[in-house]
Amino acid sequence: MIDHPFFRQALPVIARLEEAGFEAFFVGGAVRDLFLGRPVHDVDIATSAVPAEVKAVFRNTVDVGIDHGTILVLHDGIGFEVTTFRTESEYTDFRRPDEVRFVRSLYEDLKRRDFTMNAMAMNKNGEWIDPFGGKEDIQTRKIRTVGRAGERFSEDALRMMRAARFVSQLSFRLDDDTKEAMTEHAPLLGHIAVERKLNEMDKLFSGYDKRQAVAVLIETGLYQFLPGLDGQKPALTRLAGLPIEGLTADQVWTAAAYLCAEEDPVPFLTQWRLPQKRIKSISRSVRTLIQFLAKGVTDWQLFQGGLQSSVDAAAAGYALTGGKELDAGSAASRFESLPIKSRHDLAITGNDLIQWASKSRGPWIKEVLERTERAVIARDVPNERTEIERWLHACNLL
Repeated sequence: MIDHPFFRQALPVIARLEEAGFEAFFVGGAVRDLFLGRPVHDVDIATSAVPAEVKAVFRNTVDVGIDHGTILVLHDGIGFEVTTFRTESEYTDFRRPDEVRFVRSLYEDLKRRDFTMNAMAMNKNGEWIDPFGGKEDIQTRKIRTVGRAGERFSEDALRMMRAARFVSQLSFRLDDDTKEAMTEHAPLLGHIAVERKLNEMDKLFSGYDKRQAVAVLIETGLYQFLPGLDGQKPALTRLAGLPIEGLTADQVWTAAAYLCAEEDPVPFLTQWRLPQKRIKSISRSVRTLIQFLAKGVTDWQLFQGGLQSSVDAAAAGYALTGGKELDAGSAASRFESLPIKSRHDLAITGNDLIQWASKSRGPWIKEVLERTERAVIARDVPNERTEIERWLHACNLL
């Protein structure tokens, strides 16, 4: 019996398919993670029923990927992806199959998958179907392809990045044939869309064993075919040697952008086609990091960086410097203790300055506001309107 809530919720779907005369099994990452004891957030079902037959069995369905055999079955308000057993033809573009063919054989379906740990299935009674030794590879923490590694990577070159990503997420290691094939077929990554590479890199940077995963990118030469990383072996080697295990993905991006493009991180990040909001955020973190490394973590630098950028810069800086003077926790605590967190918190505005000085608008307003911010941050004057006006007069700034 399967003792897991997500699998139990899906059992009626499998039972209905079997009652209609079809085979149905749990497959994919959920089966792997159940065996590993990792959190399972959703389950996938594979069946011998073709899409039209799946739709005939269930009243409520959605065609989420019918061309590739996937139907979303809605049962008790929960959606379950049900995909027909299939095989795939040639991958002439190294990204997607030229043709998908539906079959009635679970073995044929599992044979087309990437790694042995992802090519296992489980029936409704909790019995495992493991024709390619996935359980043994999981027990030995090995990443091994189903069949010949070169063929799997020629079908979809992104699988090489997935292998590196699993090193980070699962703390597994590549088997020798898989690693050799990745080294040989690394140039095929040039056929892969940047957006797909970014998705894998984000997952790699979010795992725990990211140092070893970055080392895999270097050892196999995959890095040469990733945006902005060709020629960056020294920077990546340094990144792989840093204590980055506890950093978030954006904090690792901050460290990577600093190492690969310290002067201006924007072009580097743009090559990865990150959303503009993330480019702006990470670039700000890199600039804050540069200030931290040059001048130390001052209250003024924290104020200019803002909370998130200061925390990310401090975390990246902690890794880069071996913990000297930089710490994300203390940066957050110090930021929260600042008298003001942004210019919007300042008790005066440019209109107040115009009124007090009886002068027209001009660049002087920005200069005086910044002087005032610095004074408030330094606790030289309270953030109170009357006190600031008195201080401005005393300093001959009006």
